[in-house]
Amino acid sequence: MTSGDSNTTTRSVASPLARTGQRLVTGAHAFLYRLTGGAIGGTMFNSPVLLLTTTGRKSGKQRTAPLLYIKDGDNLAIIASNGGADRPPTWWLNLKGNPEAQVQIGRTVRRVKAEQADPTEKQRLWPILAKMYPTYDEYQKKTTREIPVVILRPLS
Repeated sequence: MTSGDSNTTTRSVASPLARTGQRLVTGAHAFLYRLTGGAIGGTMFNSPVLLLTTTGRKSGKQRTAPLLYIKDGDNLAIIASNGGADRPPTWWLNLKGNPEAQVQIGRTVRRVKAEQADPTEKQRLWPILAKMYPTYDEYQKKTTREIPVVILRPLS
């Protein structure tokens, strides 16, 4: 993160305790979402939440992440922000290894294929996503990594 007019850059690295805490919170969120069909956990920050289940690129295990999203026609759009960290979120790395995934919205579950938005799509979708959750713009300022917009396209 670059502060004000200073040329000093400070990067934060999550501690093992913080990562464990995040996994516990994420797991509890996904559990309650599934249990209630999204009645609990279906919105955060006044924005809709989906559950994205990917296949671990190393482990082969199913991994679920609750994520903010917008609908874009038949597609869904999400942002791989990882809170503005320099490292992309694990779910995005998993999707790059295997782009087929599962999405749950409410009680509806469907298969999707993920792809990174091209520059034109990103230019159109980023402002819509950032309007829904303005902190995305702050996340982009915190990192030198170009935060991707990810399109989830339904599979037949």
